[in-house]
Amino acid sequence: MRILQISNYYPPHIGGIEQVACDVATSLKGKVEQRVLCFHHEKGDVRETVDGVEVIRAGTFAKVASQSLSCSFGRLLKKTFREFQPDVVIFHCPNPFEAYFLKKQLKKNPSCKLVVWWHLDITKQKVLGKLFTRQSKWLLTRAVKVVATSPNYIQGSLQLQSVREKCTVIPCCANKARIFADETVLARAEELRSEYAGKVLLFAVGRHVPYKGIEYLVRASKFLDDNYAVCIGGSGPLTSELKKLAEGDAKVHFLGRVSDAELKAYLCACDIFCFPSVTKNEAFGIALAEAMSFAKPAVTFTIPGSGVNYVSLDGVTGLECPNGNAEAYAAALRTLAEDDTLRKRCGEAARARVQALFTQEKFAEHVDRLLAEL
Repeated sequence: MRILQISNYYPPHIGGIEQVACDVATSLKGKVEQRVLCFHHEKGDVRETVDGVEVIRAGTFAKVASQSLSCSFGRLLKKTFREFQPDVVIFHCPNPFEAYFLKKQLKKNPSCKLVVWWHLDITKQKVLGKLFTRQSKWLLTRAVKVVATSPNYIQGSLQLQSVREKCTVIPCCANKARIFADETVLARAEELRSEYAGKVLLFAVGRHVPYKGIEYLVRASKFLDDNYAVCIGGSGPLTSELKKLAEGDAKVHFLGRVSDAELKAYLCACDIFCFPSVTKNEAFGIALAEAMSFAKPAVTFTIPGSGVNYVSLDGVTGLECPNGNAEAYAAALRTLAEDDTLRKRCGEAARARVQALFTQEKFAEHVDRLLAEL
């Protein structure tokens, strides 16, 4: 079987969709012939091998409303269909630009099976969302299988409800490499515990964009006393605004972009993981699952239709708050901080949930089952 994955980007470019595409490729290695076609973050096209997988990257010249644009993608896709002749295409949605060219090739190759890996609905870009609706319907109708990352997302997506019988759930996974803590990481974690000795260490990480909800964590900090330290990793368009919002609050520490080793050290050292995303753009929460694998209880918001509340369960692996309510978020943080037994119980349950549902091995089992069904 020859499988072509089409994604927006691919590692070493970092992101949730990119990580899933990589995890799929890892699961397929040695079982099928495979290629990956995606965008390159620069203008030139690149063809290379990444961990034994052939990756074709189409150069981009601009990005509009989070959508990359490329002059060469259509040509590279056509060439890949002609030379590789895929039996199956796994298409990671949403990606309207790539979908436009894929639709043309699928019409010319009716025997090629399509699997749509539905990561999230387009919610922020209203105009783009409307334009994509008809295209999405065509893709979902053409697909033999539609993969969602959680049952919550199937239930909350009108587009997925229309093809419910085709949908299957394959949760994202906590990649082994990203959750392995070696001696260097553990030593750094001890340094962080010493640095924040006497404080309840809260940790959050993510791009500083609206849907990640970092604003609400900063606001929640204002309801906490000086026994807490709020460490926030990552950067993005909202970084300056967030720092301005946190002015005068010595509890809040902006770490900037953190290395993988530093990220794991903070996950080892922290007492509570903060995951304050507020919209369905946070379809699953790989970072949440990774933190839970370190036995850290999480505080989340209730997000209708999002998989966040499937990954972490209220009162079991952490606490859940009314969406966007910073004061309630602070109260949940205090509840966990002041109850050692509850915090430890939730942390242990968090790690157990990851081991039961969100490991790389479980992910590979789901992919194998998908191939068998095809």
